[in-house]
Amino acid sequence: MQETKRSILQLGNPLLRQVARPIENPQDLALQELVEELLQSMEQANGVGIAAPQMGISKQLVIIASRPTPRYPDAPEMPPTPMLNPRLVDHSDEMEKGWEGCLSVPGIRGLVPRYTSVTVDYLDCHGQSQQKILHDFVARIFQHEYDHLQGIVFVDRVESTRELMSEQEYQRQIIGSTL
Repeated sequence: MQETKRSILQLGNPLLRQVARPIENPQDLALQELVEELLQSMEQANGVGIAAPQMGISKQLVIIASRPTPRYPDAPEMPPTPMLNPRLVDHSDEMEKGWEGCLSVPGIRGLVPRYTSVTVDYLDCHGQSQQKILHDFVARIFQHEYDHLQGIVFVDRVESTRELMSEQEYQRQIIGSTL
């Protein structure tokens, strides 16, 4: 796997706080290349999702790719799913707090309340309209990445600073291992 051209932006970069622009042409060759670059960056960082704004690209593009990684050893397996111009169109009444990390906020985890089920509309890489109902961890990933398109980072959703933890302590206390 080759190295990507761009690096993942870190918390404090003003581009992470901007609302991403809609994608005009889903079949643009440059967009297909961006999807590949996002996939590579996410995989290299052991992520389970990534949004174009994290790479400094103001486009409404997220990739959801749940799979077991050292950061999320119990994650369910699913094929990587690029979502262009995604919209959250419905959600469960039930919310649940769960631990989240972010490739743009290395070394920190936070307990974040999220809907347990969401219905999303999006375009696939061929410009075809899709709708999916996502549950539990995959719904959490989507909401986390969708927030990036709105200029929101997971630490904005933590209800108390007491619900933040270092990655090292998270691995030790919650996962029961050391990275």
